[in-house]
This record gives sequence, structure tokens and C-alpha cells, in this order.
Amino acid sequence: MGNRSSNDSVARVTTTRMTRSIVATSTRRSRWLLGWVFLLICCPATLFAQTVIEGVRVRPSPERTRIVFDVSSPVEHKIFALQQPDRLVIDIDATRLGAAIDGIDLQDTPIRQMRAAARDGDNLRVVLDLTDEVKPRSFVLKPIMQYGDRLVIDLYTREQQSPVVHRVDQLSQQMRDVVIAIDAGHGGDDPGAVGHGRLYEKHVTLAIARRLAELFDREPGYKPVLIRQGDYFLALRERTDIARKNQADVFLSIHADAFKTPDARGASVYALSESGATSEAARWLAEKENRADLIGGAGGVSLDDKDDLLAGVLLDLSMTASLTSSLAMGEQVLNAIRPVNRLHKRQVEQAAFSVLKSPDVPSLLIETGFISNPQESAKLGSTSHQRALAKAIFYGVKRHVDEHPPAGSYLAWKKHGVDETLESYRIVRGDTLSDIAMKYRVSTEALKRANGLHSDRIRIGQVLKIPTT
Repeated sequence: MGNRSSNDSVARVTTTRMTRSIVATSTRRSRWLLGWVFLLICCPATLFAQTVIEGVRVRPSPERTRIVFDVSSPVEHKIFALQQPDRLVIDIDATRLGAAIDGIDLQDTPIRQMRAAARDGDNLRVVLDLTDEVKPRSFVLKPIMQYGDRLVIDLYTREQQSPVVHRVDQLSQQMRDVVIAIDAGHGGDDPGAVGHGRLYEKHVTLAIARRLAELFDREPGYKPVLIRQGDYFLALRERTDIARKNQADVFLSIHADAFKTPDARGASVYALSESGATSEAARWLAEKENRADLIGGAGGVSLDDKDDLLAGVLLDLSMTASLTSSLAMGEQVLNAIRPVNRLHKRQVEQAAFSVLKSPDVPSLLIETGFISNPQESAKLGSTSHQRALAKAIFYGVKRHVDEHPPAGSYLAWKKHGVDETLESYRIVRGDTLSDIAMKYRVSTEALKRANGLHSDRIRIGQVLKIPTT
């Protein structure tokens, strides 16, 4: 009896303690939940957004306007257009704006104003008020080098959506100019190498490229095309695509080298390696969009309707001729640079640079010096040295092209001393050299001699001079 009473007392004490523990735990949990409820009510929801936009950059270029959102982590987004008035809406999930957008320079862009506001709790809506209708393209970029996660929006106006093809017949003789595509390496978010005194490679290359373009622009029979006309980023394939759209005869990529030690110095000239040419040929044959492209520019030879064997032979012949011409032109450029700047390599080097891989355009990558070398960095930042380098490259390229002018060009026509009073004929689709010769009652060989042609290959839009005898 006594033991039972004792046991009941212990049980009651234990039960009381458990009850108190449960009540205390429940009270603490309630207080914790009440604290969070209070925080959620009193604090803005955007404080709990997963991602922060840390910076916004707008870069106009002749090809497009690029908007870059620097974000603290990857984002999900969607974009859609509104009209009357024209607007573009960018909805970014679980993100808040941590950077100012009202002071961004929107000059030379189709954007009149940028504004942003929180939407549906922790989401963000960015609205672009536009001056004209645009075609948008968006994508995200993973961290690389000094850059973190980014959301990129590209805007294309009506003019930028149409192909950029310029083939203008110049001079009284109506013969086409030799098109020199000049590519200033790096640009925009890609500064390239950085020299002493914070000298950026992208600024040096653009300065030299502009001076080189001025020299070719003043030379009869030449037409320069600047691939990058300002401080903005272009992917390597975009650079060669712009050259092809402009039907370039020569492609020059300007760079300033760098090395891990400051001792390295001197200029170098590179052409495409044979291994790089072989791999690029395989890529062209494999990709449908390349098969449909042209060897020799507009009106040249398309691979789209050729079987694999014939397409491979045509492409191999084109790349072999292009590489041979590149090496010969590179030697001329090296010889012209030698009095202006010390050479790092005394012969044309070869490497598989992506920017050199256009199969039918002789291409060179020119390292104008080592920006990582204090003495050369100072020279590369000098206006007088930039002019001297541009002039050397100009004379080296000009010597080669004047000696080996492209078929159908004014320079080829001039080299063969044809009479300026000759009748002319513009080639249309379906024309052959023999048909034109028969129509004007001249021999095919006389027609080729009059126009500096070394084969029967002609292009749509090309102007031929017709011999009078």
C-alpha cells in the first residue's frame, strides 16, 4: 500500500515535469514563430530575395545594344514586348535590385528610359521604354575570370536585323575595291592584357586599327572595314562573321601580347596552323549552316549542293590558297615592322587561333608588342608609335595585295593595264565567263586578261570590262 502511494507520487512529479517541459518548448517555438511573423510583416519582402543585381551595364555597338546585369547568383527570367508605346519587360525571379539604373548612359541605344520595381513579393520587373521596336535575345553567362554570373539582354533594331553587306563599286572604272577587315582585339568587358599604368590592350588595339583603317581609306582601290568600332565585346565567331558579311578579301586581327615576366618583348605575326585549318574544314563540312555558306564571298561557290567528296576538295583548295597567301603576306608585314619595332619572332608563326579560321580569306593575327614589358607598354600607349605600327602594317599588306590582287578587283584590273574606255558588264545569276565572251564576241582568254582573272570563276554583282578588240 505504502509502495503504491510512493510510486503514484513519483509518477505525478514526472508527469508534471514533462508537462512543464512541453509547455516551455511550445512557448519557445511560439515566440520564435511570432518573431518571424513580426519580421515578415515589418520588413520588406525583397530583403529575402535570393539574388541581388550588383551592377547594370549598357553597351551600344553597330551590331546591337547589349545590357548586362551582374547578378550574385544564377537567375531565371523571361522577357516580352509591349507596344503603343514600345516597351520591353524583363521579369527576373527571386531577385532584388542592388544597383542604380537611373544614371546609366543610354545615348546611341534604342532605350529611352530604364525603370525597375518589385513584383509578386521577391521578384523583380525591369521595364525598358524604347524609342523604336526591337528584337530581343537573352541568355545567362556563368562566372569567368573577373566576372561573376550575368544575365545578358541583346537588342536588335530593324536596321541591325538586316544583313550588313556592303559591296560598292568605286572609282570611274566601276571595279570593286579590295576589302580589308581590321579587327581590334578584345573590347568591352574583355579588356585583354593590362600593361603598366593600367594601359588596356583593348584601347591600344582599337587606336592602331583606326589609324590603319584611315590609311587604307585614303588608298585608291582599297576599302577598310573596322570589325569593332568602339569599346564593346564581340565573340570570336562574330568577328569573322562580320568580315564575311562585308565580303572581306583580307582579315587582320590586331593584338598586344603579354607574358608572366616583364622581360619578353617584340612584335609577332601569326597565320593559321595546318592543324587548325584541318579542324576548321571538318567543322565547316559537318555544320549545315556552314555548308550553305559561300567560299569566296557573295556570288562565290556554295557547298550546300555539293556531295561530301566534292565539298571537301573545294574547301581544301580554298583553305590551302588562303593559307599560302596568309604566310606570304605575313612575311611582308614582318619586314615592314622590323624598322619600327623589335621582332619577337623573325618568321611568321602558325597557331590555331579561332579568329583566323575563315576558310577563304587570307588572315593574320599581329601582336604589335608586349604590353607586359614596361618599355614596350610605354611605346604602345604613344600616339606616334601607334601611327608608326599602323603605317608598317599598311605597307606590308599593300605590297602583297598590289602584287597579288584579288580577281575582279580594280587593283587586278589596273595591274594588267587595261584601257579605261572599255565597255563594262555586271554579272547576274546564271552567267558564265564563256557565255559573256560569246555574247560580246570576244575570246574567254581575252576577257580574263582584261579583268586580271586567273580562272573562270566569277561572282554575282562583279563588273567585267569587255575588250573592244
